Amino acid sequence: MAFETVLDARAALGECPVWSIREEVLWWVDIEAPSLNRFDPETGVNTAIPMDENIGCIGLRDGGGFIAGLRSGLWLLDEDGSKRAPIANPQEDTTVSRFNDGRVDPWGRFWAGTIHEPRDRPAAALYRVDTDLSCHRIAGGIKVSNGVAFAPDRRTAYHADTPAHVVYRYLLDPASGEIGERSVFRRFPEGQGRPDGAAVDAEGCYWSALYEGGRVVRLSPEGELLAEYPVPARCPTMCAFGGSDLKTLYVTSARHGRPADELAEWPQSGNLFAMRADVAGQPEPLFAG
Repeated sequence: MAFETVLDARAALGECPVWSIREEVLWWVDIEAPSLNRFDPETGVNTAIPMDENIGCIGLRDGGGFIAGLRSGLWLLDEDGSKRAPIANPQEDTTVSRFNDGRVDPWGRFWAGTIHEPRDRPAAALYRVDTDLSCHRIAGGIKVSNGVAFAPDRRTAYHADTPAHVVYRYLLDPASGEIGERSVFRRFPEGQGRPDGAAVDAEGCYWSALYEGGRVVRLSPEGELLAEYPVPARCPTMCAFGGSDLKTLYVTSARHGRPADELAEWPQSGNLFAMRADVAGQPEPLFAG
């Protein structure tokens, strides 16, 4: 199995791929363009919708459109990407903070974290938007929030702090989805890539894109390294399962701010990649708010 380019996107900062079962397309964002993108693998056509500010993450909404984390806060978006209504902006200073990685949980709620762009202190946080559109702070003391994903048994949530090289695990109440104790799921050694966006497969294994690591890794539910898959870009950013059988693993990547010698060595940086996997992913839940 190997990742290959399926879209020569040359994205500045590709992120948050989400497979739509209804449409059989992959939605993703380019944070720095900024744009919301719709990729149809059947035709190979990508439709980029320009946004008026940085867009870090999206979730598909049950009633149509999206929930999104933007620089200015959390929003509801229409199907065409236009802003429908603001939800909340819990950030102290959007000149140095914006929303980053996010995902809808099995109960139809949206989890989204922020990035403290100077990265000089752990000033970012992870939030949850409930179906009544109330916003709750789940965790703080973070520099760059990433890697939100959920186990199929609804008992575990994952979350990464990328500069800290760590993925955390939260206990979840399977009835309510409320969080419990947090523990370290896995620490990655420095200099070999940092845990960015992620997805969990149907067997409960955690797939993490390693930024500056040029690969995606598969970890067991106990945090053990099971496999590594090279990506033709030094900075893969997030993975998602898609396709009719949910066995196509997509991964976005970045080229914004990367050195010229790196881009010469990794000319496909910023592209959208895919590979066939032996195991299926999980259907992405829809935001119920």
